[in-house]
Amino acid sequence: VFSHFLSAIITRALFILLSLVAVWRVIWVKKHPYYWLLTLLFLPLVVEMIITLRKRKGLDYKWFSPTIFLFLISIIPSIWILELHHQQNREQDGKCNYESLEQVWLPKNESSENGTIGNSLKEVKLYRVICKDSWILALHQILLILLIIGKWLLPLGGGITRDQLSQLLLIFVGTAADILEFNSETLGDVKENSRELVYVILGVWTWSMLQFPCHLSVVGPMSGEAADESVQGDSLWSNRSTDLWSIVETLFIHDGPFLVVRLIVMIHFGTFHQMLVFFAFKNFLVVILNVYRLYILYHDFKSSVHSPVGDSAD
Repeated sequence: VFSHFLSAIITRALFILLSLVAVWRVIWVKKHPYYWLLTLLFLPLVVEMIITLRKRKGLDYKWFSPTIFLFLISIIPSIWILELHHQQNREQDGKCNYESLEQVWLPKNESSENGTIGNSLKEVKLYRVICKDSWILALHQILLILLIIGKWLLPLGGGITRDQLSQLLLIFVGTAADILEFNSETLGDVKENSRELVYVILGVWTWSMLQFPCHLSVVGPMSGEAADESVQGDSLWSNRSTDLWSIVETLFIHDGPFLVVRLIVMIHFGTFHQMLVFFAFKNFLVVILNVYRLYILYHDFKSSVHSPVGDSAD
């Protein structure tokens, strides 16, 4: 029990720490102290921790994790503010140029030949200006990594096994990689006067993050019941709820919205490059394959429903 308490507290402390770093970065960028009010979003997570520790001894829930959901609520507004500020000041912020990094650290001989320390200081200052957007990328990366590690550290709730948790974590890794690529690459394709598209991309990114607190694609409503496999329900949903939830997440939360946004970027805004076309085609394939899988599940269910009738007639 003590280990459950410790894991629950450490996980939430890491969540709050990262959210606090994001708020600090917003204050640093916007130059207004009233953004400290964003820390009020931490209160629901603290209240949830107290309730969970007292009522459930730190154990997480089966199908939905309020801890991860409240963590997302505490940090996503800060990331929105940073992303919108960066899009408004793209010319001043620029993009992170790693050639400048090499100029700062590598040419020590050249700086010694010139004998000017001022040039190196200018290069360091230039690097700090060019790489402002690397803060946002780092927050995205740490957020996704912490979601996976945090789910791993949280004590298992009733009805979920370690095998299901391992499946869920593997799904989280693939989902996190797709979300990070979508956010960084697609926002990089946004032109200067496309503020509406920025809102759409951030909205789809926020919507896709809902996959992390939900566990229905692995832990279906019927998965925890010790039911006989030979006993079937009277509907496709009661038989294959886990598979159907996985298809729903793919079509309406992950690859489906990603495909729509990438098609908008290519068709409406006329942006084409190799990686954008590749990932759009990848999203299209995943959507088509999931529709095909839905048809197969429905066909197999109909066959299993009608087959007992044929057997009894024989």
